[in-house]
Amino acid sequence: MGERRGVVVGIDGSVESRAALAFALCDAARRGTGVRVISVFLPPQFLPAAYWLAPPPPVGQVKDDLRGIAVQMLDDVVAEHPGLAAVPVELHELEGHPATVLIDQARGADLLVVGHRGRGSVVSALLGSVGLQCVLHGECPVTVVRTAPRPATSRGGPADAAQPARLGVGQIVAPSF
Repeated sequence: MGERRGVVVGIDGSVESRAALAFALCDAARRGTGVRVISVFLPPQFLPAAYWLAPPPPVGQVKDDLRGIAVQMLDDVVAEHPGLAAVPVELHELEGHPATVLIDQARGADLLVVGHRGRGSVVSALLGSVGLQCVLHGECPVTVVRTAPRPATSRGGPADAAQPARLGVGQIVAPSF
Protein backbone atom coordinates (compact mmCIF):
# COMPACT_ATOMS: atom_id res chain seq x y z
CA MET A 1 0.00 0.00 0.00
CA GLY A 2 2.92 2.30 -0.40
CA GLU A 3 4.82 4.39 2.13
CA ARG A 4 1.73 5.25 4.16
CA ARG A 5 -0.74 2.67 5.37
CA GLY A 6 -3.59 3.83 3.15
CA VAL A 7 -7.13 3.92 4.51
CA VAL A 8 -8.06 2.14 7.73
CA VAL A 9 -11.71 1.23 8.37
CA GLY A 10 -13.30 -0.29 11.43
CA ILE A 11 -16.18 -2.70 10.88
CA ASP A 12 -18.45 -4.65 13.20
CA GLY A 13 -21.01 -6.18 10.84
CA SER A 14 -23.54 -3.37 11.26
CA VAL A 15 -25.23 -1.41 8.46
CA GLU A 16 -23.24 1.62 9.57
CA SER A 17 -19.93 -0.19 9.26
CA ARG A 18 -20.92 -1.47 5.81
CA ALA A 19 -21.39 2.16 4.72
CA ALA A 20 -17.99 2.98 6.27
CA LEU A 21 -16.39 0.11 4.32
CA ALA A 22 -17.93 1.34 1.06
CA PHE A 23 -16.68 4.87 1.76
CA ALA A 24 -13.18 3.60 2.65
CA LEU A 25 -12.95 1.58 -0.57
CA CYS A 26 -14.11 4.55 -2.65
CA ASP A 27 -11.64 6.87 -0.95
CA ALA A 28 -8.77 4.40 -1.35
CA ALA A 29 -9.60 4.02 -5.05
CA ARG A 30 -9.51 7.81 -5.40
CA ARG A 31 -6.16 7.99 -3.58
CA GLY A 32 -4.67 5.01 -5.42
CA THR A 33 -3.97 3.18 -2.17
CA GLY A 34 -5.32 0.20 -0.22
CA VAL A 35 -7.63 -0.45 2.70
CA ARG A 36 -6.93 -2.13 6.03
CA VAL A 37 -10.21 -3.54 7.34
CA ILE A 38 -10.09 -3.87 11.12
CA SER A 39 -12.54 -5.98 13.15
CA VAL A 40 -12.06 -5.67 16.91
CA PHE A 41 -13.39 -7.86 19.70
CA LEU A 42 -13.24 -7.44 23.45
CA PRO A 43 -11.70 -10.23 25.53
CA PRO A 44 -14.00 -11.70 28.19
CA GLN A 45 -14.22 -9.38 31.19
CA PHE A 46 -15.20 -12.09 33.68
CA LEU A 47 -14.57 -15.69 34.60
CA PRO A 48 -17.58 -17.59 33.19
CA ALA A 49 -17.32 -20.42 35.73
CA ALA A 50 -17.67 -17.91 38.60
CA TYR A 51 -21.11 -16.93 37.28
CA TRP A 52 -22.17 -20.42 36.14
CA LEU A 53 -22.02 -19.33 32.53
CA ALA A 54 -20.80 -21.21 29.51
CA PRO A 55 -17.26 -20.29 28.51
CA PRO A 56 -16.90 -17.85 25.62
CA PRO A 57 -15.87 -19.25 22.24
CA PRO A 58 -12.13 -19.68 21.68
CA VAL A 59 -10.28 -16.66 20.28
CA GLY A 60 -9.60 -18.53 17.03
CA GLN A 61 -13.31 -19.07 16.47
CA VAL A 62 -14.10 -15.42 17.20
CA LYS A 63 -11.46 -14.34 14.69
CA ASP A 64 -12.80 -16.78 12.08
CA ASP A 65 -16.34 -15.47 12.59
CA LEU A 66 -15.18 -11.85 12.28
CA ARG A 67 -13.22 -12.67 9.12
CA GLY A 68 -16.32 -14.32 7.63
CA ILE A 69 -18.38 -11.20 8.36
CA ALA A 70 -15.70 -8.97 6.84
CA VAL A 71 -15.39 -11.11 3.71
CA GLN A 72 -19.17 -11.11 3.22
CA MET A 73 -19.39 -7.33 3.68
CA LEU A 74 -16.50 -6.80 1.28
CA ASP A 75 -18.08 -9.12 -1.31
CA ASP A 76 -21.41 -7.28 -0.99
CA VAL A 77 -19.84 -3.84 -1.45
CA VAL A 78 -17.73 -4.97 -4.42
CA ALA A 79 -20.77 -6.64 -6.01
CA GLU A 80 -22.61 -3.33 -5.73
CA HIS A 81 -19.59 -1.30 -6.94
CA PRO A 82 -17.51 -3.57 -9.24
CA GLY A 83 -14.94 -0.84 -9.90
CA LEU A 84 -13.74 -1.20 -6.30
CA ALA A 85 -12.55 -4.79 -6.84
CA ALA A 86 -9.09 -3.52 -7.81
CA VAL A 87 -8.52 -1.81 -4.43
CA PRO A 88 -5.99 -3.81 -2.35
CA VAL A 89 -7.58 -4.97 0.91
CA GLU A 90 -6.09 -6.45 4.08
CA LEU A 91 -8.37 -8.02 6.70
CA HIS A 92 -7.36 -8.00 10.37
CA GLU A 93 -9.18 -9.34 13.44
CA LEU A 94 -7.72 -7.88 16.63
CA GLU A 95 -8.42 -8.17 20.34
CA GLY A 96 -8.86 -5.08 22.51
CA HIS A 97 -11.03 -2.03 23.01
CA PRO A 98 -12.36 -0.96 19.58
CA ALA A 99 -11.45 2.75 19.77
CA THR A 100 -7.96 2.08 21.15
CA VAL A 101 -7.20 -0.57 18.52
CA LEU A 102 -8.51 1.57 15.64
CA ILE A 103 -6.52 4.62 16.75
CA ASP A 104 -3.38 2.48 17.07
CA GLN A 105 -3.91 0.79 13.67
CA ALA A 106 -4.49 4.14 11.97
CA ARG A 107 -1.17 5.69 13.04
CA GLY A 108 0.48 6.87 9.85
CA ALA A 109 -2.62 6.16 7.76
CA ASP A 110 -4.05 8.56 5.23
CA LEU A 111 -7.52 8.26 6.77
CA LEU A 112 -9.46 6.40 9.46
CA VAL A 113 -13.11 5.64 8.63
CA VAL A 114 -15.77 4.53 11.11
CA GLY A 115 -19.53 4.23 10.94
CA HIS A 116 -21.92 6.51 12.80
CA ARG A 117 -23.94 4.69 15.42
CA GLY A 118 -26.93 6.94 16.18
CA ARG A 119 -30.22 5.49 17.43
CA GLY A 120 -33.49 7.33 16.96
CA SER A 121 -34.19 10.81 15.67
CA VAL A 122 -32.72 12.68 18.64
CA VAL A 123 -29.92 10.32 19.60
CA SER A 124 -28.81 9.95 15.95
CA ALA A 125 -27.40 13.46 16.18
CA LEU A 126 -24.90 12.14 18.73
CA LEU A 127 -21.71 10.37 17.81
CA GLY A 128 -21.13 6.88 19.19
CA SER A 129 -18.41 6.29 21.77
CA VAL A 130 -15.96 4.59 19.37
CA GLY A 131 -16.39 7.28 16.72
CA LEU A 132 -16.02 10.03 19.31
CA GLN A 133 -12.79 8.54 20.70
CA CYS A 134 -11.39 8.15 17.19
CA VAL A 135 -12.24 11.76 16.30
CA LEU A 136 -10.77 13.09 19.55
CA HIS A 137 -7.61 10.97 19.69
CA GLY A 138 -6.86 9.83 16.14
CA GLU A 139 -3.49 10.90 14.75
CA CYS A 140 -4.74 11.00 11.16
CA PRO A 141 -7.86 12.47 9.56
CA VAL A 142 -11.04 10.65 10.68
CA THR A 143 -14.26 10.34 8.69
CA VAL A 144 -17.49 9.23 10.34
CA VAL A 145 -19.91 7.86 7.74
CA ARG A 146 -23.66 7.97 8.25
CA THR A 147 -26.10 5.68 6.52
CA ALA A 148 -28.85 7.11 4.37
CA PRO A 149 -31.79 8.54 6.32
CA ARG A 150 -34.41 5.99 7.27
CA PRO A 151 -37.66 6.31 5.36
CA ALA A 152 -40.70 7.31 7.39
CA THR A 153 -43.29 4.65 8.17
CA SER A 154 -47.03 5.22 7.99
CA ARG A 155 -46.89 6.28 11.67
CA GLY A 156 -44.32 8.96 10.89
CA GLY A 157 -41.40 7.25 12.66
CA PRO A 158 -38.29 5.77 11.07
CA ALA A 159 -38.51 2.39 9.38
CA ASP A 160 -37.02 -0.59 11.18
CA ALA A 161 -34.10 -1.19 8.84
CA ALA A 162 -31.61 1.47 7.86
CA GLN A 163 -30.49 1.52 4.26
CA PRO A 164 -26.79 2.04 3.58
CA ALA A 165 -25.80 5.12 1.66
CA ARG A 166 -25.20 4.46 -2.03
CA LEU A 167 -21.65 5.47 -2.80
CA GLY A 168 -19.78 5.62 -6.06
CA VAL A 169 -16.10 6.04 -6.80
CA GLY A 170 -15.21 9.69 -6.53
CA GLN A 171 -18.32 10.73 -4.63
CA ILE A 172 -17.72 12.73 -1.49
CA VAL A 173 -19.97 12.07 1.47
CA ALA A 174 -19.92 14.83 4.03
CA PRO A 175 -19.48 13.27 7.47
CA SER A 176 -21.79 14.38 10.27
CA PHE A 177 -20.29 14.86 13.69
